[in-house]
Amino acid sequence: MRVIRADAVITGDADVVRDGAVVVDGRGEVVDVGPADDILPRHAGASIERARGALLPGLVNAHTHLELSALSGHVPGGAGFVPWVEHMIGARVEVSPEEDTAAIDRAVADLDAFGTVAVGEVTNSLAAVHALARRGLVGCVFHEVFGVERGSVERRIAELPRVLEERVGAWPTAALGYAPSPHTLYTTHASAVRGLVSDARDRGLRVSVHLAEHAAERSYLERGEGPIPGWYASRLKLPRESLEWPGKSPVAFADELGALAPHVLCVHLTDARPEELELVARRGAPVVFCPRSNLYIETRLPPLLAARAAGILPALGTDSLASNASLDVLAEARALADRFPTVPARDLVRMATWEGARALGLTDVGRIARGARPGLFVVEGDPGDDPCAFVLEHLRAPRRWVSRREGGAS
Repeated sequence: MRVIRADAVITGDADVVRDGAVVVDGRGEVVDVGPADDILPRHAGASIERARGALLPGLVNAHTHLELSALSGHVPGGAGFVPWVEHMIGARVEVSPEEDTAAIDRAVADLDAFGTVAVGEVTNSLAAVHALARRGLVGCVFHEVFGVERGSVERRIAELPRVLEERVGAWPTAALGYAPSPHTLYTTHASAVRGLVSDARDRGLRVSVHLAEHAAERSYLERGEGPIPGWYASRLKLPRESLEWPGKSPVAFADELGALAPHVLCVHLTDARPEELELVARRGAPVVFCPRSNLYIETRLPPLLAARAAGILPALGTDSLASNASLDVLAEARALADRFPTVPARDLVRMATWEGARALGLTDVGRIARGARPGLFVVEGDPGDDPCAFVLEHLRAPRRWVSRREGGAS
């Protein structure tokens, strides 16, 4: 048993404990947590480590695209999603497999250095699976499914087991879940979306979908207009007359397809309206915001205040290094703190920890609570009167792991 005493313990899902202490066993499981004056007498004889600063549970980055890490600094933003994705596709073909592998390894090492314990990795290539497993991170791997023509997308889904075997082989760890997931409602045929969501529900899995990310998505799904039909014609050689659109908003269409549900992560919602957020909340779908990526691509922030008014406290993700400066999920919380100063820092830190764990269906990470194995790290310095604000204001302060789960950084 070890006792870690800190100036402040940020629990993730409960109140901050000033002059707190956490007791962990050799597997990194939390045995006790509370004020140091209560904890120390109960665990006399245990070794004590003094952590000067704020102690946190490992962070949860609920939306990453690690396979795009080699594109850092190579994809211009600010012109909207369709131009960004066109530039991204062009840049990606120039990257060698060796560059991809090295960049992914660096990115996963960065996740560890930032204090990350769990991820929601969204992937086409499955290239980051082994790197995540080697570092001991936990979470979900969402294998994206694309295809706007029903026959072709059904063939792709049928081929996924073979693709998984070829690219990954034996799945390296039970700590990472795997689920085929629709990319978006306009790049994945409706029947495939419905089937993937239903299959995941029946198997007790989580899936992820990019939803209401930008105005072009709404224009296409509601009216068949905007830049997406032209992009389909130029990139996929699909004439406009062959395209189908539902005549519904992204959120309404997701609801029709069963994709507003407790097991479906709705990522971005940057373009969602208040009444749509209320529907998401009623359906119990977990929400993931990626504010810095949205700012980079669309110069737009997710509607945090409207989400809170609807009863949603979202998780946070960084998206990819093709649209972000780093994979530090606390920097996402800081970006929101800078622009929504009325939102308590405690809630923003919770979004980077416990809400991410909840979105991914994880119960033993994201919070410092008895029975959890969250991984513990300290942000060094004087936490002051508001330890959560201190953490967000001092992103460059030294971070140091003080307890790791058995078998890895998480």
